[in-house]
Amino acid sequence: MLTNIIHQEWTGLSVKKHKEVKGLKSQNLRDHMSEAELIFTALAELSTRQIAESDEAVGLVENAKASKKGGAIAKNARIALEDKTGKSLVTGENFLAPDKKRLK
Repeated sequence: MLTNIIHQEWTGLSVKKHKEVKGLKSQNLRDHMSEAELIFTALAELSTRQIAESDEAVGLVENAKASKKGGAIAKNARIALEDKTGKSLVTGENFLAPDKKRLK
């Protein structure tokens, strides 16, 4: 639940929706993220952990608040980078292996 809060905050998408955008079914989302998506996910998670530690968050409610704050840090960085590059960081691109049926 907290992972989804963090992810929703920084990407604007739930984990489930992000998987849909990438065309994933049962595959692990992280295995199909771009380098930038992985880095910003790590930033959101690191920020969340450090905020939770400094706030001495206990329980779901307090950790959910830290998750939103941590995700917002990555969101603000994502928006700043997107503004400078003109490119969206969160994309449907993924690292799926080619479909073996199409290769035959």
